Amino acid sequence: MSVSALGASQAFAYSPLSARPAASVGAAAGEAAAGRAAAGGSAGLSEADLKIVSELKARDRVVRAHEMAHMAAGAGIVTRGASFTYETGPDGQRYAVGGEVGINTSPGRTPEETLAKADKIRAAALAPADPSSQDLRVAAEAAQMAVEARQELAATSGSPEGGRVGAAYGSAAAAGAQAGRQVDIWA
Repeated sequence: MSVSALGASQAFAYSPLSARPAASVGAAAGEAAAGRAAAGGSAGLSEADLKIVSELKARDRVVRAHEMAHMAAGAGIVTRGASFTYETGPDGQRYAVGGEVGINTSPGRTPEETLAKADKIRAAALAPADPSSQDLRVAAEAAQMAVEARQELAATSGSPEGGRVGAAYGSAAAAGAQAGRQVDIWA
């Protein structure tokens, strides 16, 4: 599939990967918040609540680092900064549990620009230490975009043989034909 067919923008998305579903984290956080409100503060968190807060803090760090890696590697093609999905912990704090960064995936004006842009998109998609399935999909689409740009470059190179050898010998054959000589080229 061509990346250009998808439109001008894609997003790298990072979603919860923990064994505990986000809904259960949110439900546990809601129950804890209700209990804390009745108790009158966050100082009295139970061991289970402290464990949830610890997991949420770790997840927040991973999600933010993941999205920042996309932004750093995607400089110049990022269309919007990181946006996050949050869960409220039993301590009342919001923690990032998912995120995404928007990028421009439209082709360049020329095949050369498209090839350079495809490389940049692929690098941005694979920048995090643990690319998500969405990241891998965007990287695959960028690789396809690069293949299409290379094909277009080969088709418009002006040499019927294509490639470096054809381009090098193609001009020699043309020069020989002008001088009245024939040059045979075998690969």
